[in-house]
Amino acid sequence: MQHNLSEEDISRIIEMAWEDRTPFEAIELQFGLNESAVIELMRKHMKASSFRMWRKRMAGRNTKHVKLRSSAVNRHHCPTQYKPR
Repeated sequence: MQHNLSEEDISRIIEMAWEDRTPFEAIELQFGLNESAVIELMRKHMKASSFRMWRKRMAGRNTKHVKLRSSAVNRHHCPTQYKPR
């Protein structure tokens, strides 16, 4: 991977990758990392068990790809995310 990312960027990419509604295309647009680069970054910066859990969770998830997601999904996060306390 040739990208020079700060620890903050890496943390944000990992967070975005875990989010169900954030597509890989959004990560690529913001950070220049395609899906395979995100997978490589996740493998490098996560514990092996956490990486396996993430891969299992992402397998076949349509919302992680803009072209596969339903037109009913029109926002990148769920309505309960970031609610004020």
